[in-house]
Amino acid sequence: MKLATLVHGTGAPFTFLHGFTQTKESWLPVLESLNLPIEATLIDCPGHGESPTQGRTLPETANDVAESTRSGILVGYSMGARIALHMALQFPDLVQGLVLISGTPGLRSESERNDRRASDEALATHIENIGMEKFIPEWLSNPMFQGLPIDLADIPRRCSNTERGLADSLRFAGTGTQESLWDSLESLAIPVLVVTGDKDEKFTQIAREMIPMISQAEHHVMNHVGHTCHLEDVRQFCDVLENWFLRL
Repeated sequence: MKLATLVHGTGAPFTFLHGFTQTKESWLPVLESLNLPIEATLIDCPGHGESPTQGRTLPETANDVAESTRSGILVGYSMGARIALHMALQFPDLVQGLVLISGTPGLRSESERNDRRASDEALATHIENIGMEKFIPEWLSNPMFQGLPIDLADIPRRCSNTERGLADSLRFAGTGTQESLWDSLESLAIPVLVVTGDKDEKFTQIAREMIPMISQAEHHVMNHVGHTCHLEDVRQFCDVLENWFLRL
């Protein structure tokens, strides 16, 4: 499936994948602060922005992303990190380096996945029932987003998404539908940077458990930020990314 893209700048090829309810433009504050000569391909994930609302599984989405970009560095945040991890495992020749921001290889047990699928389905139905104008403020009131500056929350663009698009994203590519990739991490043979915020204890712990399983991985915990660490302190995140990339 063809995904909507936006190409920004010239230089080393990077691809950026956003989180749930965001769009490709969510990365613009990062690109405006990044002191690296890169060609950034920003992608609207399925069900978001200008991409089709058709439901796509994570492996299918990874295939879509592979067809929408070229070999280079792959950066993903949250949902985008889960997609990025799938792509790195499915298309290792296309991913020269991987940056996972507040991401997870999935839930380890089937019982956990079953519970999460039920939760994802309930949330999908809720979105369909109340609509975007009510859902987006409700979603952003979640404690995990409490550190996100209002001017970077990009509420109008989030509201431009559709109820069906977000609902199908949860049903087809939510954490509950994701197969556990924990046992596949050791097959990653590329440099991997995992970034989390020190206030996001859940994903920082997940990252700490991931790192020993990946041969060329490092974990950077950003200071004084939470789940949306790359937007809560854009300059600090850019420093981390620049430092990592220049050492490759």
